[in-house]
Amino acid sequence: MTWLITGGTGYIGAHVADAMTSAGERVVVLDDITSGVPERLPTDIPLVRGSISDRELVDRTLAEHEVTGVVHLAAKKQVGESVERPLLYYRENVHGLTVLLEAVVAADVPRFLFSSSAAVYGVPDVELITEETPAEPINPYGETKLTGEWLVRATGRAHGLSTACLRYFNVAGAARPELADTGVFNIIPMFFDRITRGEAPRIFGADYPTPDGTCIRDYIHVADLADAHLAVARRLDGQRDGGDLTLNIGRGRGVSVRELADLVAEVTGFTGAPVIQGRRPGDSARAVASVDRITKELGWTATRGVREMVESAWEGWRLHHPEATAG
Repeated sequence: MTWLITGGTGYIGAHVADAMTSAGERVVVLDDITSGVPERLPTDIPLVRGSISDRELVDRTLAEHEVTGVVHLAAKKQVGESVERPLLYYRENVHGLTVLLEAVVAADVPRFLFSSSAAVYGVPDVELITEETPAEPINPYGETKLTGEWLVRATGRAHGLSTACLRYFNVAGAARPELADTGVFNIIPMFFDRITRGEAPRIFGADYPTPDGTCIRDYIHVADLADAHLAVARRLDGQRDGGDLTLNIGRGRGVSVRELADLVAEVTGFTGAPVIQGRRPGDSARAVASVDRITKELGWTATRGVREMVESAWEGWRLHHPEATAG
């Protein structure tokens, strides 16, 4: 088996590459490096620089490395940007996936694992989001992920691929400091960025129908997420007759934004109070995964808690931002 990981120099992609190679899987990475960090990869993992939309490059990569499975992580993923630039998101996330799938079918690659998102659900008013909860995305990013799932499943049915669509909830933490999230788009790095600049973290909305008035979310450690990819990849490796898995990847436990802010303050030593601002459009009061299906199908469950996410993320943040202090 050789797995092609698209987007493998990114925050999540590098963790997936690390987990799979540590478990003895052969891996090659294809990445255009627009948001990735090549230094995240060990030197023994082949890195092909380029776009999934470059059919000739994808064909050559699949053939030269004798790829037998694809983990597709390369995508644009910022919700706000997707609203401002929907054509970019559809071109990168949908057209790019179409080109990749065409190459996979032509090369007779039998396994395809797709990185999806809880954004496909929109803002459902349910206690736990199951894989059967209606998918009603509210922004172009979520739409492209749902469309991607449709493409992957349809291609699998038509050409006999074994496929999986993994719906991530909120990813955080780092397996090692050098693999940490270097962007400032997710909530924990956003908190760290404010603290590093001597400013109070911001909480958007404190009047939701939740115990402390702030949104409740399901946070998953990125190392657990990578382990889930390994478990799914091995399931696909054992399948010979196609089929599809659609799985939530989370912990099945909710943490409020205020609770998270308090934990970040404790870990970093920040002594101020967060700033409460107005709600952001589209934020639901609660978004927590049901993880029964992945436990039943694969026997997999997350093992790392929120404190470990924050502590490991802070260690990584300080490696990349030596000026980071709190208090």
